[in-house]
Amino acid sequence: MSWFNKLFGEKEASGAVAKQRLQMVLIHDRSEVSPGLIEQIKDDIIRVIASRLAIDEEHVKIDLTQSGRESYLMAEIPLDTKARSRA
Repeated sequence: MSWFNKLFGEKEASGAVAKQRLQMVLIHDRSEVSPGLIEQIKDDIIRVIASRLAIDEEHVKIDLTQSGRESYLMAEIPLDTKARSRA
């Protein structure tokens, strides 16, 4: 994105980002799972999966989502196709 667009455009995008952040705060509050705990879980998942498979550790995403009264921990773990598996 150019500096011009950052300066004058895309106010909706910042609103969408703010909405997403607020939703994450509410989900964390309702599920009583702190962001620090999510980071610890992410580190543990990376360690365990990386011991068996080659993964792209920099692009692992861990999200806590809520649907109705249920909370879900979603993990996106991209495999490193350039490296050989460790199994």
